[in-house]
Order: sequence, then C-alpha cells, then structure tokens
Amino acid sequence: MSTNPTRRNFLMSTAIGLNPVLLNAAPHHAAKAKRCIFLLMEGGPSHIDTFDPKPRLNDLHMTKFQKDRTRFAAAMNTGERYYVRSPFEFKRAGQLGIEMNTLFESFSTVTDDICFYRGLKAESVNHPTALYHLNTGTQFGGDPAIGSWVCYGLGSQNPNLPGFVVLPDVAYPQGGAANWSSGYLPAHLQGTPLRSQGAPILDMAPPKGVSPDRQKANLDYLSSLNKIHQSQHPGHEDLAARIQSYELAFRMQKEMPQVLELDKEPTHIREMYGIGGKDKDADSFGKRCLLARRLIEAGTRFVQVIAMGWDSHDYIDKAHGARIRAIDKGIAGLIKDLKQRGLLEDTLVVWSGEFGRSPDNGIRRNSTAWGRDHNANAMSVWLAGGGVKRGAIIGATDETGLQAVEQVHPLKDFHVTLLHLLGLDDNKLRFTHAGREKQLSQVGGELIRPLLA
Repeated sequence: MSTNPTRRNFLMSTAIGLNPVLLNAAPHHAAKAKRCIFLLMEGGPSHIDTFDPKPRLNDLHMTKFQKDRTRFAAAMNTGERYYVRSPFEFKRAGQLGIEMNTLFESFSTVTDDICFYRGLKAESVNHPTALYHLNTGTQFGGDPAIGSWVCYGLGSQNPNLPGFVVLPDVAYPQGGAANWSSGYLPAHLQGTPLRSQGAPILDMAPPKGVSPDRQKANLDYLSSLNKIHQSQHPGHEDLAARIQSYELAFRMQKEMPQVLELDKEPTHIREMYGIGGKDKDADSFGKRCLLARRLIEAGTRFVQVIAMGWDSHDYIDKAHGARIRAIDKGIAGLIKDLKQRGLLEDTLVVWSGEFGRSPDNGIRRNSTAWGRDHNANAMSVWLAGGGVKRGAIIGATDETGLQAVEQVHPLKDFHVTLLHLLGLDDNKLRFTHAGREKQLSQVGGELIRPLLA
C-alpha cells in the first residue's frame, strides 16, 4: 500500500487494473529537473587522477604510506605501500579555472555548466555492495533502484516507452541486474536494459505476415485469458507485471524503432559524441550517450549509461587514460547537445563511480606500473542541468586526497538531493513493505544545499 500522495490519476492497463502505469504525476515541490541521465563509471574512478588533483603527492612521492586498516579500506593488497604522484598532467578550464586531467579535451570546454562535488563519501570498498549502495540506497541488493523510485514518484512521460532504461557496457556491472531492480516496488518500474552490441532490442518488428491488427487481436485474446487467470489469483504482482510487459512491448513497436535510429542524426551531431571515430570504446560510449538523449527526448524518465573498466589497481596511466579517452567526447557531446536543444534546463545529468581511490601505489611499486586502491572516504562526482549550480566546485578533500574534509556527506544525502532536484521529497516518497515504510535513503537524510542553484 503506497503512502505517496502523488500516486493519483493512473493510466490504466488495457488488460487489467492492478499495478497501473502512473502518467506524469505532480511532484512534491516545484523543480526544474523533470528527468535524469545517470552516467555510472563502474569500478571506481580515481578523483586524484581526474577532477581533484593533489600537488602534495609530488612531494610525498614514494614515501611510506600507512594503510588504514578499517572497513573503509580495501584489504586485498598487503605489501609495502607508498604515496605516488599522478602520472597525468592537469590544466585549468572554464571561467573558474577548474583543474582536470588534460585528457579531458572535449569535456574541458563545458565545465562552466558543471558542478563538481568533492565531499561525497561511500560506505563500502567492495564493488558489488558499493554499487548497490550507490544505485539502490543499501549495500545488500534487492531494494529498488533510484530510477525505479523516480518513476514511482513522477510516473512515465510516455506510456509507449519504458520509464527507466539502462544502457550497459559490453558486460553488466558487478552485482548484475540487481543494480536496476524495482525491488519491492511494482515490477513494471524496474530498469529495462538494452543490448550494447547488435540490435538494442530484439524482436522490435512483428513476424513476417503478421499485421499490427492481427498482432493486436492476438494480444487482446491473450489479455482475456490473463484476466480469467488473474481473477483466480488476485493481488498476484508478477502476473500483473507480465501482462503489462506484453502490452508495453506492443506499444514500443510503434515508437522505439524511431528512437533507436541513431543514423538519422546529422553527421556533426554524431561526431560531437565521438561516434564514427577510430576509438571503438569512444564510439560505443558515444552511441549510448546519444541514445540517452533520444530516449529522454522521447519521454523516458530516467536513463542510466554505464561505462566499465575503472578499477585500476595497476597501470593506472594506461587504464584510466583509455577510460578518459573513451568517455571524453561522449559526456561533452551530451552536455552540449542537451544545452543547444533547450533540454539541459530540465534534465539532471549525474556522473559518478561507486567510490574513489587512494593516494598510494596499489599493487605495484614499479613507477611504470602503479595503480590505486579502493577508497570510500573520498570521491568526486559531478552534476549538470536543472536546479544545479553551474561552474562550481563544492567540497574538498585533504592534501593527499585520502579523506573528504569539506561539505562532507554520505550517499544517503546525495540520494535525497537528487530526488529533491527532481521535485521529490525522500520523506514523502515511501512504500509500505514487510510492515515498514520504506524510502530510498532508508532512514532519511539532509539536502546538500550548496549543490543547488
């Protein structure tokens, strides 16, 4: 039973009234952002080597580093540890002169639209549990993803498309599909993953010889049988979700093929995203970013774009260098494209990994092969779009990047803030499950107000 006051005015399923699809519910409060694109960097990108450089490490380079043996420190590496400087060069960009890795050539041109946040802390250094925490508010898996919560509160903007879409990399992130589960929320709110290679969705067209009218008649007959079956099993959530999935799949055949046609985009737009270049990873990520824009433009409420490969325990210069080159044009193209189309004002864009990395040498001592360990005590994220400050740096880490020290907040406060930017109050967005009122933050949190415009 929901206690969310926004869940009124349902678009009823054509087959059955249980678990109806909510269409454009009123937010809890006025907000600029109406939709979200969440760029998930799986593996834990190093803040020290991307957007939070630490010159002090040049002085401390190869001096002994004392490993913090707590639950916030990865225990996989037990050899001698040394502070190591970043192998990358940094430059200032934008009116504020925000320092970032020089490999961000394209992204450095849009920093005046970005709010960098350096005060966030995670609570796990284990990849699956940290990813679950970032995506669902708990470390255990099985709870609703933030995209499901957003769709639960705001509903769908287009009943012919999934409200929550996930665009994975070549493989699923650690923890798998539980990262976009609907948990105990109605099953139709779970994320819909598209394929990263080949056709994004299979069977978009009906079989040869089956007209749309014939297909609709078949589905209507199936619906009548499902109604009879469901009358014998009232309150069967999975059955209702299955019925709705059939109906959504039929409706998607009308609109989704047009959304997926990236080739219809002008050449200069595709090139802006890094599509068609020699770097296959950049081409793949750019396509996912462009598809994210097309999805939210068509009415999808929440899109998550995943880029893997950030777990650089060694050879961070090669590994992070390749990752930065792979995403640089895609993230810059997304911001530019949204802005020139007038979509950035009411679209929230978020870039985040599951944790940061430590200022030491990781596995290797050799200066040509060092990496960095997991670090939950400090991480950098950035936001852009509706309701977010532009061209700003909020929060700070200490001189080595080991600890967040200014505007320090846990992940639950970050979740509360993201919901707020979308017009949702975490304390009102609740669902009764197993005798308890559940919410994304679990026990409530506070807004990170300096991030707000």
